[in-house]
Amino acid sequence: MSGHVKPVLGDAELPSPIIEQDGQSVVMSFDDTSIQSRMRLDDPTALDLDYSRAMMAFLLMQPQPESILMIGLGGGSLVKYCHRHLPQTRITVVEINPEVIAARDAFLVPPDDARLSVVCANGADVVAQAVRGSYDVILVDGFGPQGEQPEALSSLAFYKACRAALRSTGVLMVNLQDAEPLCSRLIGRIWQMFGEPVVPLEVPCGGNLVVLAADEASFQSCAAQVRRRWRELDKVHQETLGDVMLGLEEELKPWVKPAGVAKPARKRKR
Repeated sequence: MSGHVKPVLGDAELPSPIIEQDGQSVVMSFDDTSIQSRMRLDDPTALDLDYSRAMMAFLLMQPQPESILMIGLGGGSLVKYCHRHLPQTRITVVEINPEVIAARDAFLVPPDDARLSVVCANGADVVAQAVRGSYDVILVDGFGPQGEQPEALSSLAFYKACRAALRSTGVLMVNLQDAEPLCSRLIGRIWQMFGEPVVPLEVPCGGNLVVLAADEASFQSCAAQVRRRWRELDKVHQETLGDVMLGLEEELKPWVKPAGVAKPARKRKR
């Protein structure tokens, strides 16, 4: 409309989301090459894309988080799932693009309430200004206008701020484009902030790779009982993580060893 100013990120204008419906699903995209989010009409809270299910692997370390910070709203798949199935959790969602927030009704994202707050802001600024130890879980799922990893959400300073904003047993989950050499470089930055307890989770489809990072004690505890922890989750979470478990168990094997035993250097598997 007249006088409307498009939101910007740095020097780049943020794109308007494209919303399409085909009778079975509602899809959000920003171009003709990739799907940003997809909602099944028969089950609006289901996690339909592979990477979104992998992002829920934090449940094996934080099965009942008190607070979650999500950076990037998209079609709201993760926030809807968590809002419905983690009723004890306070969720804050940060989205920089107001047009994405304006599309929340099309994806049946619930209105803000005592447990949910969706704010229009730069996620990097929110994390940098967070009180130390504010969150049990931080989910980073933000991309730039061309689907790239924004430097503001992938810099060493950003990952350092994420670690500071997490509680001592907190978990960071980051959705990355599985494109080299940048992907390995960003995993290296996360590793610099968290040390050895960083694992990449391969995503079968979509060109994504999800990185899980936490503290050493959390990794060792989870590795020793990961299958039992999965069985103790609600059935809906077991189904969500069913395809994730095999890869996660493999990645956690180095932490099954007793404390004090040296672990092999982590290398990116191709």
